[in-house]
Amino acid sequence: MAKKIPMRRCVGCGEMKNKKDMMRVLKTADDSVILDKTGRKNGRGAYLCMDRECLRKACKNRGLERSFKMSIPHEIYESLEKEFEEGEDAGQTE
Repeated sequence: MAKKIPMRRCVGCGEMKNKKDMMRVLKTADDSVILDKTGRKNGRGAYLCMDRECLRKACKNRGLERSFKMSIPHEIYESLEKEFEEGEDAGQTE
């Protein structure tokens, strides 16, 4: 029997994709929002495609705000975009 592949919905574009192909955004216990590169940290998670455009869509349609049930300042979206860029740069050097 084939192993079940965990699927998650992107809060930006709304597509269902393999969990390993997505980036997890995490709301911690102290209500800070960070990028969870390991996918194993404690807290409420929402998933985004590994694409800057999906992050912009999530900002526009307030996908992260709906997932975390809290308002998210624009500065957090900017810091997430910087972390995305750093992840993309690290992926290109490998």
